[in-house]
Amino acid sequence: MMRESSETRVLVSGATGRMGRRVIEEADARDDAGVVAGVSRELSGEIDGRPIEPASEFESALAEYDPDVLVDFSVPEASQEFVGDCAEADVACVVGTTGFTEGGEAALREASERVPVLHASNFSRGIQALLRAVGNAVHDLPGYDVEVTESHHRHKRDAPSGTANTIIDRIESAGEFDGRVHGREGDALRESDEIGVHARRAGGIRGEHEILLANDHEELRLTHRAGSRAVFADGALDAAVWLTGRTPGRYDFSEVVAE
Repeated sequence: MMRESSETRVLVSGATGRMGRRVIEEADARDDAGVVAGVSRELSGEIDGRPIEPASEFESALAEYDPDVLVDFSVPEASQEFVGDCAEADVACVVGTTGFTEGGEAALREASERVPVLHASNFSRGIQALLRAVGNAVHDLPGYDVEVTESHHRHKRDAPSGTANTIIDRIESAGEFDGRVHGREGDALRESDEIGVHARRAGGIRGEHEILLANDHEELRLTHRAGSRAVFADGALDAAVWLTGRTPGRYDFSEVVAE
């Protein structure tokens, strides 16, 4: 049964990180979602008037602030514990953390048996359009060489990015390829059925992804650049509002964009 209240109550994990802070900021401009509190491994106190609790007290924060949904931009090890606690407390989960191991993926699956869980590597609506375009391009250009390059800020942990992996998954589902080659060095002649993957880390780049398709006569480049983290924060809040009140299960951000 869908929730009747006009405002979704959001708890943010990873609240002191770049994305967590931006989610709190963007929620202030909305009337359909409000951040009631945050949790962080780094400090406790307040951000923009929102109480920030230590991550070690996550279960207590769920009980005290009674959120409808968790928006998680933390780290894989913490995230999988948070979603387990949310499943126990009947709190929906929007997860933007990437870099999960098989154990982390299993934790998401287990939580989704009890509460609605939406895990996305990217909450940009533009990326959703890019994924559709990439699938069509690979299907329409069989035999073309494919290279994926992604660039992010110097502090990003996982490489390739979760978004790049999602793009590559779409490429592989739309064509016939025989593996991924991460960077090249030395005697590294390109194979016709490989996908080249390149990750760059520098400065404060918010996120750039380019897909190059080429043969001997032409090339096609599909590129997405994020100008601000606000696009990801707004998308995560859109997902939180959309997910609240839904039945347990795994959901995809493409479903949010489609409505």
